Amino acid sequence: MIKYFLTVMALIAFSATHAQAFCGFYVAKADADLFNEASKVVMARHDDRTVMTMANDFQGDVKDFAIVIPVPTIVKKSQVNVGDNKVIDHLDAYTAPRLVEYFDSDPCQQFEMMEMMAADSMVRRGAAPKALMRKAKKLGVTIEESYSVGEYDILILSAKQSDGLFTWLNQEGYKLPKGVTKILNSYIKQDMKFFVAKVNLKEFEKEGGTFLRPLQVAYESDKFMLPVRLGTLNSKGPQDLLLFTLTKNGRVEPTNYRTTKIPTGDNIPLFVKDEFGEFYKAMFDKQVKKNNMKTVMLEYAWDMAWCDPCAADPLPAKDLKKLGAWWLDEQRDNVQPMPNQRRIMPPRGGAVNVFATRMHVRYTADSFPEDIALQVTDDRENFQGRYVMQHPFKDEASCSAAGDYYKKLPKRFEKEAKTLASLTGWNINDIRKKMEENGQSFKVKSGTTNNLGDGKPWYENMWND
Repeated sequence: MIKYFLTVMALIAFSATHAQAFCGFYVAKADADLFNEASKVVMARHDDRTVMTMANDFQGDVKDFAIVIPVPTIVKKSQVNVGDNKVIDHLDAYTAPRLVEYFDSDPCQQFEMMEMMAADSMVRRGAAPKALMRKAKKLGVTIEESYSVGEYDILILSAKQSDGLFTWLNQEGYKLPKGVTKILNSYIKQDMKFFVAKVNLKEFEKEGGTFLRPLQVAYESDKFMLPVRLGTLNSKGPQDLLLFTLTKNGRVEPTNYRTTKIPTGDNIPLFVKDEFGEFYKAMFDKQVKKNNMKTVMLEYAWDMAWCDPCAADPLPAKDLKKLGAWWLDEQRDNVQPMPNQRRIMPPRGGAVNVFATRMHVRYTADSFPEDIALQVTDDRENFQGRYVMQHPFKDEASCSAAGDYYKKLPKRFEKEAKTLASLTGWNINDIRKKMEENGQSFKVKSGTTNNLGDGKPWYENMWND
């Protein structure tokens, strides 16, 4: 029997070298050179209610920051909130692809199985000036709402045609990406509105002035979609987007693009423990190439009432509600941190009735020409990106069973090497060399006594002096 200790290593942040995406596009005052970086979007959905939380790793001077996001309906001030990056990071860690470790027991003994898992303020600062509204109206643009939330000044715009909206934004000092009018026009035809946010520097400094907090928007609409086309306009190459969804029913999937499950459950060499980030990026790159960058990768889908293994402490109900899971009963929030172990079941009273889905999208304007249309399914089948390291028994074993065990190790190691090469495209000879350097020898280990099996029949060892 294998005795195993289970250590969890989570790929908390996928730090790809590609430019990354956002569900809107950045517009800059003057000629500031802005581009999108590491996007994370959380969407909570039940019935026709959606709460979208948008985090971004904006690069540049915040005084140049502004963003335009298509939304399906007019958004009032009370529907906008400034969120907490820590809650999004917690969800990221909890759903992240993970590396687990197993340790072989002494082949001469039998052990019981053991598990050990490693570890808003909304202050109104004045409506839009009447002169600004008149100027917009002449161009067919209507300022439906104007308010401030936290460090953001927000306008909700509607427009009759894209040229007028383009002209108005330009006149207000925003530099728009090339090719924007065609995409803006498609949203106008769908009667979409435009959520425009920029940073109020005075309020930003009051909040500490270190980083931009996530923006949250709550709305009711039959449309359940993630607008990604505008984000490609700032792109300097393929973009990456992590989309987390929280629902009451089950997994979320796109309706206009394929979903592909990331490879999972494979045994890989021990040295990957120190190169897990590089491994996952290489594997993801290969999967994207294999699917011609035309699929949504599923990395995690799991009922949050339990996890196996847990890559991080379960999110308490109060944090899930902050992310938009409004259907949760606040009275059932009793989750306590788990400092040394990762339980399979959250503590009694923990977060339940939430199904989390994590999707990873890499795309360009050509590979994803449409926004991502989404649907909530009743599929509650659990899935996670999970990779296994199995350590061989290190001490000396002296019995007939040990001989068979040691004979099988080189074959096991070779299978791991081929698996890793297949997943990543890495050179198999380089893989074998690293395995040797990390104690995974491809030579059969010899025993220290005749009691250690050598492949001969049991009776030959009995009669040989």
